[in-house]
Amino acid sequence: MKRIGILMLVVFFCFVSTAWPQAEPQANYKIIIFDAPGATLTLPLGPNVWGSIVGHYADASYVVHGFLRSPHGSFTTFDTAGSTGTYAFSLNSEGAITGTYFDSSDMCHGFLRSPHGSFTTFDPTGSTCTISGNINDFGVIGGYYTDSDGVSHGFLRAPNGTITTFDVQGAGTDSGQGTFTFFFNVLNEFGAITGYYIDSKGVSHGFLRAPDGAITRLDVKGAGTGSGQGTLGVVVNDFGAIVGWYIDSDGVSHGFLRAPNGTITTFDVKGAGTTPCDLVCLQNGDGQGTFPQNITDLLAIPGYYTDSDGVSHGFLRAPNGTITTFDVKDAGTGSGQGTFTDASNQLVEITGWYIDANGVLHGFLRRAY
Repeated sequence: MKRIGILMLVVFFCFVSTAWPQAEPQANYKIIIFDAPGATLTLPLGPNVWGSIVGHYADASYVVHGFLRSPHGSFTTFDTAGSTGTYAFSLNSEGAITGTYFDSSDMCHGFLRSPHGSFTTFDPTGSTCTISGNINDFGVIGGYYTDSDGVSHGFLRAPNGTITTFDVQGAGTDSGQGTFTFFFNVLNEFGAITGYYIDSKGVSHGFLRAPDGAITRLDVKGAGTGSGQGTLGVVVNDFGAIVGWYIDSDGVSHGFLRAPNGTITTFDVKGAGTTPCDLVCLQNGDGQGTFPQNITDLLAIPGYYTDSDGVSHGFLRAPNGTITTFDVKDAGTGSGQGTFTDASNQLVEITGWYIDANGVLHGFLRRAY
């Protein structure tokens, strides 16, 4: 597939941005639900600009396999050679996929699957587990790896296979600490990458690493300073805007948008829960609040929020700040259930998963019509 030129994208985005703020965001949309063939749970990670969706699923034996869903709904499933579990995390516009697989020794490694289906595996030097979470349209891969001491470090892999590792100054050096990134869109087309680091006290701080390697650290005002609290950078767009969330001193999460000039806007979805959450609660993933998951170049922000009953719901924040919420029809309404968004493409086709009343995960695609 031919790559869309950066100049063409900029012209398109400038044109669309003049129209979007005057309208209700994505007022007419439909939600398509799906499961990978033979899946007992399906976890989509995101769509590329053409509408193909990458993710992974577990079969009846709870073995994990990668999948690629075409814009027409057909599935291709895949595994790396020697894999005991294949986790696909990111897909670019060319159809190249990156992710992580586990071998028979329970060690995890990065992989690159070409648009034609061939695999290349890789690890940064010193890695005991490589989490390869992102690939941009130029074939640059970003993620993090864990060393033998359990400390995490960031990495970038060039298209020629050269791997550059990095650490944010102030990152902790004990097990469970270090430098981390999220999945799918944390690496933009120019090679800037965002994420977070955990310091020696267990507090998280966001960061932005520029294409030249310069690192800017990020803390949102109001972020807690206790273990399990702090600021997490989730995604950076092609213009350098960052979206993420911060966890306050009560363990409640709130969304933020950091403009390229450093200005920070915080936001919460109406209905997001505010019940305090201690360290154990946070470690179990039971915190309430607002969790942005992506940002387009037009500043549309999809995500999910968890209400006071522990139920999750999807949302889309338009460039003018208007927030629309949504739920998948079959999503459960008990604590830990509901609708979870994960990522979107530039056309604001949103993918994610929902947990039904039986606790089963299914994929969905939300798109305008």
